Amino acid sequence: MSRTIVVDEVTVAYGAGDPVLAGVSALATPGQVLAVTGPSGAGKTTLLWTMAGLLRPSAGGVTVDGEAIRDRDFAVAQQIVLVPQDNGLAAILTAAENVQVALIAGGVTPPEARRRTAEALERLGLSGQADQLVEELSGGQQQRTAIARGLALHGDVVLADEVTSELDATNRQKVIDLLREEAFRGAAVVFATHDPEAAAACDAELHLVDGRAELVRGPALAAG
Repeated sequence: MSRTIVVDEVTVAYGAGDPVLAGVSALATPGQVLAVTGPSGAGKTTLLWTMAGLLRPSAGGVTVDGEAIRDRDFAVAQQIVLVPQDNGLAAILTAAENVQVALIAGGVTPPEARRRTAEALERLGLSGQADQLVEELSGGQQQRTAIARGLALHGDVVLADEVTSELDATNRQKVIDLLREEAFRGAAVVFATHDPEAAAACDAELHLVDGRAELVRGPALAAG
């Protein structure tokens, strides 16, 4: 099922400080890859976490197909997949187990989980590392494992937060191609990145500076 996610005049603040996001609006549509760019501290992760239901805006709101995203549980039920910047992998599990656990938790049967896991790891060039513990993997291999887990979930919305930061040029291009494949199958993809070349490969770009958004190109809507 294809889903459209809308960010409408969202403001997010941590405590009493200045807002991290101030009146930001954006549109992520099925079949498109939206790049979210900006310097460190501009609010890229905050925006993706808000879209994923992990943060609640102090003003404005986020909807998926017209329904307000209330919390992370609701977002998960709407097939909104977040690939976090810190990978979020369990160090005591193998690469394959990290992917399988996420699939089984989402209701996938064990045989299907094993099939999807093998396929996803192969797509990321990690078949040889499937049975290695996460702590035995390099930073780039860990990042690719997290991406494999996100792709295996077959989300209707895929939020990828700086998922190429640890990768060399070849693997970075591979991941960008895989995100485009996710869009091709009908997902709405949002890709936070500081890499101008990666952003240029996306269909639209939303640039954040000091918590405010500027539409660089494409169909996304920005305000603030």
